[in-house]
Amino acid sequence: MLSDNILRLKGQISSVCSKLKRDPASVIIVAVSKNRTITKIKEAVASGIRDIGENRVQEAALKYKELANLRTYERITPKWHMVGHLQRNKVKEAVRIFDLIHSVDSARLALEIDRQATVINKIQDILVEVKTYPEEPKFGLKADEAIEVIKKISQLKNLNLKGLMTIAPIVAAPEDARPYFRMLRELQSKINKLGIINYGLQTLSMGMTDDFEVAIEEGSTMVRLGRAIFD
Repeated sequence: MLSDNILRLKGQISSVCSKLKRDPASVIIVAVSKNRTITKIKEAVASGIRDIGENRVQEAALKYKELANLRTYERITPKWHMVGHLQRNKVKEAVRIFDLIHSVDSARLALEIDRQATVINKIQDILVEVKTYPEEPKFGLKADEAIEVIKKISQLKNLNLKGLMTIAPIVAAPEDARPYFRMLRELQSKINKLGIINYGLQTLSMGMTDDFEVAIEEGSTMVRLGRAIFD
């Protein structure tokens, strides 16, 4: 059952955090509900999930509307996360729906998010997506590019940069993903030392179903889990 999956995941996270002397509550589970039914999402929320991730704005908009009653569903207000690539022509709708946008990968996208957030008088929480491996993934910024974009973001009044996100490559074993997670953590430390964002970046969104335990060991504060919850 889905509730059993969530219970098992929380146990795994607690076990990893115990070894690291971290509070398990410092790791947020984002349930990635791409292609999942409304019923399954409601079940996840009823089982303790408080953060819902979606890859596509159009699909998220339909679910957001249908799940509006979740705001009173056992007095729970889930947070919505945009974890997939965001096109600039979808930003207006994304800003209306999402509490946190994980996938800001250009200054132009950041500017458009800021513009749309200004229109509705919202401070939009975001993460900057970073490429952490040499093969060219389709989306994300290289480390040096990320620093320059973050400098520009720091000047935008309606954006609140919370941290960084990465997607590790597909690897043979979870341990093989460690260097990519470590690279993101080191970049976070470098940015904080530079003082580009005066309040410091606290969030590291990294780790998925196949590698989340290693990601937590490397400092992840937010894991994006789909199959581990819903299958």
